[in-house]
Amino acid sequence: CTEAVIDGDGGLKRFYQIAGILSDELKVNFTNKEDDFDAISWNFLVGHNELTLQYSIYNGIWLLPTKTREAKKKENHAVVELANVLEGKLMNIAC
Repeated sequence: CTEAVIDGDGGLKRFYQIAGILSDELKVNFTNKEDDFDAISWNFLVGHNELTLQYSIYNGIWLLPTKTREAKKKENHAVVELANVLEGKLMNIAC
């Protein structure tokens, strides 16, 4: 599957900032939230594509299709498109 690193050094504050952009500006509704002490995975839909925003204290913040092994071409494409949109929005926001 396609994985897009949004912020390789990002922390919790940055994760919530990105989640805020997704929900407030892009009108994404998170469908499932899993929060552990060292990782967070939040699933959401973009069109008909189920994607996941993940945070890890070891790897930062990234996007990927929720069904990684069964990811379809359109889901991988959605990851790339959304990562580009987020990159543009994050350039205007200080860390």
